[in-house]
Amino acid sequence: MPLSHTSWAPNVKKKLTSDQIENISAFLARVYQNAVVFPPKDKVFAALVATTLQNTKVVIMGQDPYHELGQAQGLSFSVPDVVPAPPSLRNILTELTDDVGTRSSHDLTSWTTQGVLLLNAVLTVPEGRANAHAKGVWEPLTDAIIQIASEDDQPKVFILWGKYAQSKRQLIDETRHLVIASAHPSPLSAYRGFFGSRPFSKANAFLIKNSREPIKWLE
Repeated sequence: MPLSHTSWAPNVKKKLTSDQIENISAFLARVYQNAVVFPPKDKVFAALVATTLQNTKVVIMGQDPYHELGQAQGLSFSVPDVVPAPPSLRNILTELTDDVGTRSSHDLTSWTTQGVLLLNAVLTVPEGRANAHAKGVWEPLTDAIIQIASEDDQPKVFILWGKYAQSKRQLIDETRHLVIASAHPSPLSAYRGFFGSRPFSKANAFLIKNSREPIKWLE
């Protein structure tokens, strides 16, 4: 599904210039012709399709998609169950277990239907070249998504893991929303504050306090 067909499109058009929107379309048309790029082209906007603005309760911000075959599905940190969980995802599930309980699946798609926007800052990546599409067409779009979510009246939780995700913090109105920021779940940094941060129970406590349904993280 193209960006224009997602429920976020009307709000995005108010934030981006027509040139920025056209550049995204031109970029997608070009890069998928010239290289192996993840996620599959039809899943680039999967997060925005799966979770509408009206339904968004929690935003989990990632950096860019996994860059190995079969992993990326357009949702930050999630991979299909038929593919082994990458190290960062394994650490997320370890923290989840310690925080609220054990989840049997590492495909996080079910979170999206409950209102968890699994958004990467950069929506595409060439095979084997992590972050190669950063600082291009994607950051203005994902900045706009964060601003749109923040400007919406419904209280939300923004979970920002690592410095890259935390660079979005300035776009969030913390008088209305909760920001949970910690180290990235990568094995290189998870022991510097990610483990023990209890983001899942903290998010639900905030949602309940603000009369919103909590996320069933284990389902």
